[in-house]
Amino acid sequence: MKILVISPTYNEKKNIKRLVDMVLGDNPDFDLLIVDDNSPDKTSEKVKELQGDYKNLHLEIREKKSGLGTAYIYGFKWALEHNYDIIIQMDADLSHNPKDLPMMVNKLKKNDLVIGSRYIKGISVVNWPLRRLMLSYGANTYSRIITGMPIMDGTGGFKAWKSKILSDIDLDSVRSQGYSFQIEMNFRAWIKGYKIKETPIIFSDRTIGQSKMSKKIVYEAIFMVWRLRLWKIFGWHVK
Repeated sequence: MKILVISPTYNEKKNIKRLVDMVLGDNPDFDLLIVDDNSPDKTSEKVKELQGDYKNLHLEIREKKSGLGTAYIYGFKWALEHNYDIIIQMDADLSHNPKDLPMMVNKLKKNDLVIGSRYIKGISVVNWPLRRLMLSYGANTYSRIITGMPIMDGTGGFKAWKSKILSDIDLDSVRSQGYSFQIEMNFRAWIKGYKIKETPIIFSDRTIGQSKMSKKIVYEAIFMVWRLRLWKIFGWHVK
């Protein structure tokens, strides 16, 4: 069984060695793909150095910063072209604990999509300011009410997919970014009837580097959920 972890990066040079060591050091049978948006801090150069130690570390460099959603779509397509069975999304800033990777993979035995959830059992977030926590929790409640998806953490970015789902989704038609990208991908899997499982994780905010959160990402998510609701109400075909 071929397993790939995908981590998009933009100015993550200070985090990247620790990420690679933790993901591949503890999981030598996994592969790790870094999708770098031509980071000014030369993240890609550090990855190239690390490739000397890890033959299962892969690097794809895009021309410019083009957003989280398109980075993951790029990674998904790369994974499908290289015949991976399980594809995992994971933040490069170590807010997702690499030690949870085996657990995520194990839960795919009875599910099609596993979401590492911050809100399935109370609130499991460390080092977030109250304003950020309220924004995230509120966005998830809003998304759940508008779309009807029974997912507590629809904006979470730590996810394990069976490749058959991603093969069944028209990846070229996915346009959203950030929060809304996570919601839209969940919706496309849910509306097709795939089995989705949330499992509790502890999310720890980054300690190095800067968050990529912006008002644009928030506004996009607000409008995206209404688009998804219309798809559901009118029975529009979601590929």
